Amino acid sequence: MLPVLLDLKFIKIYTFGVFMVLAFFWGSYLLWRNIRLTSFKEDEIFDGLFASMFSSLFFARLVYVIFNFDKFGFNLVKFFLINGYPGLSLFGAVLGGLIGLYIYFSYKKISFLDTIDYFVAPFFLALAFGKLGSFFSGSEVGTKTSFFLSVKYQGFDGFRHVTPLYETLVFAFAIYLTWQLLFLIRKQRLKHGFVLYFGLWYLAFVYFLFDKMKQGHLYFMGQSVNGLISVIVLLTLSCYFIYYFRSSIWYSFKLYGNKAFSKITKGFWRPSFKRSKKTPGTDHKA
Repeated sequence: MLPVLLDLKFIKIYTFGVFMVLAFFWGSYLLWRNIRLTSFKEDEIFDGLFASMFSSLFFARLVYVIFNFDKFGFNLVKFFLINGYPGLSLFGAVLGGLIGLYIYFSYKKISFLDTIDYFVAPFFLALAFGKLGSFFSGSEVGTKTSFFLSVKYQGFDGFRHVTPLYETLVFAFAIYLTWQLLFLIRKQRLKHGFVLYFGLWYLAFVYFLFDKMKQGHLYFMGQSVNGLISVIVLLTLSCYFIYYFRSSIWYSFKLYGNKAFSKITKGFWRPSFKRSKKTPGTDHKA
């Protein structure tokens, strides 16, 4: 792993920092491409983006400090010195970003649900770059494994899962999915806000899937915070999707249920014997 990408003696360029810059650049570019499809003002949308970024960073730090209160206490110096006392919560960042956007759009009288779907694919693009940076910098370490696709991290024994690389791939796939869902919304085949709910569900699913493959969990009462939040979000949004698609689910249930029932009843009432076939030439008199 390469924590420092370039050491110029008077300044160090960190690998994770470079990827975070790339995440911001490409995420902003994709957001700009999305907004060009709409009648929204670009300057207002990007002002909302910057407002959400500051809110996201604050809540990411706040949630992490709350769940590690024994290490931080009420020391504001430790709260703001992220380099000296590192730690951020992704779910806290998502919550903070949504709160920041909602407040800003409410102030500007812009519909939150009409605009938020255009942010989801850029978010996953930025997240994919961030996870790729975590992999190359070694800031996220996987658990020990004997799987052939593994690496050795400095300061950790044994070979480890390349968990950030796995997450990079699944988040890259999420970009495509949310992009396609966005156009279904533009065609009015889905309601506004659906891409947001799907993105939150997808994020929770990925974190639930890979939570056991990560080293250094954030714990609360003996449970992984990310794992616990993921389960809550998954169950809540799964119930929402069942309710949202209830008509389609009920229609499919009746359609395939009737077909299955008809096959079962036909098989049940089918006679158990078959009529014997006559041998040709045996029914005439000799």
